[in-house]
Amino acid sequence: MASQWKLVCKQSDLIRGAGVAAMVDGQQVALFYITESDDKVFAISNWDPFGKANVLSRGLVAHLQGNWTVASPLYKQHFVLSSGECLEDEVVRIPCWKAKLEGNDVYISEA
Repeated sequence: MASQWKLVCKQSDLIRGAGVAAMVDGQQVALFYITESDDKVFAISNWDPFGKANVLSRGLVAHLQGNWTVASPLYKQHFVLSSGECLEDEVVRIPCWKAKLEGNDVYISEA
């Protein structure tokens, strides 16, 4: 079955090297625009499972262990933007979506 892509925002709504939050189907999604990455745009849950708050879009972006990550602004766990896995706790994984940039449009789809 083909993926259903959903228009989320415009590229101009994103901040290079940082995250922004968007509400998609009632769920907060953290979107990251990383121009140095081949993928350019990443989408993960905005929910920090350790801090129990929607804050990941405000975390610091870094390239660690060969992956683009975001560090939670609360307890500093790093989440891989392409998979949602936590580098400090291999049991924890947050939801993530496939994301793409077409022209000025940003789309996400179920991973």
